[in-house]
Amino acid sequence: QVQLVESGGGLVQVGGSLRLSCAASKTIFSINAMGWYRQAPGKQRELVAQIHSGGRINYADSVKGRFTISRDADNNTAFLQMNSLKPEDTAVYYCDARTWIQQDYWGQGTQVTVSS
Repeated sequence: QVQLVESGGGLVQVGGSLRLSCAASKTIFSINAMGWYRQAPGKQRELVAQIHSGGRINYADSVKGRFTISRDADNNTAFLQMNSLKPEDTAVYYCDARTWIQQDYWGQGTQVTVSS
């Protein structure tokens, strides 16, 4: 049963932009936070950005000022606008939906590749 569907990844040159989208199934109830994580080859998965239902937003230091997360709570959808992309942003990006009881749902991942 598909719970989260991601889209928007791809290949882009240094300095370019991409917009990721994540649509969560309506069967996921009581989502508190939605976020994006990424995992590069040989590295651990890391938080990129997260937005909570009350509006609080967290960003990794490495993406502050370049990435913007937003959310359409009515439609259980989250977006990640990525600008000024760098080669070190290359990774598989995963969407996460976390409920109020701290249960996590993950997307299948979307590849982002930044070429120099």
